[in-house]
Amino acid sequence: MKSSSLKMASEKDRNLSGAFNNLLQQKDAFTRASLNEIAEKLVLDDPDKQTWTPLSVVFKPHHNSLTGNYDINVLIAALEGRGKAVVWHDRRNEAVSIDLDGGDSGTLMGIVLNVPVTRYAGIWKGRHWITLRKIDGVWYNLDSDFKSPCSFKDSEEVREFLDHIIGLGGEVLLVKDDKE
Repeated sequence: MKSSSLKMASEKDRNLSGAFNNLLQQKDAFTRASLNEIAEKLVLDDPDKQTWTPLSVVFKPHHNSLTGNYDINVLIAALEGRGKAVVWHDRRNEAVSIDLDGGDSGTLMGIVLNVPVTRYAGIWKGRHWITLRKIDGVWYNLDSDFKSPCSFKDSEEVREFLDHIIGLGGEVLLVKDDKE
């Protein structure tokens, strides 16, 4: 895939579905409806189902209806459904421990980050999903807040960025093509 044909999520798609679509480089690979369906299935499959309350309409176990955001369980279930493996990077380790060049077993197809954000002049604090993807030997930041992809000059710059994200309290999730 040529870097000029990189796809970015639309401005309306700045949540987990946007991160997925950027990762898979497919428009509408995941929609809010498909992620809602996964979140609802996770609730039904949970042996420790929570009791319903009027707040359950907004604050669901795996999905926040106000922000439109989903939790990590939805991310893992969605990607596993596509034959991907999700490995949570141990934040106690620096990014140097991540094989960005493909030598480890299982091919690293991309990285999904969940980072803390403050918006609206500090009024709202939340989390934001960001996708990093290597295409034609070049790593790109496919953050849906950007108008276009931002390339990294090399793997070392990616590691520096990941260490910065870890330092801010972000989570690093490695997405591999083959389930291990």
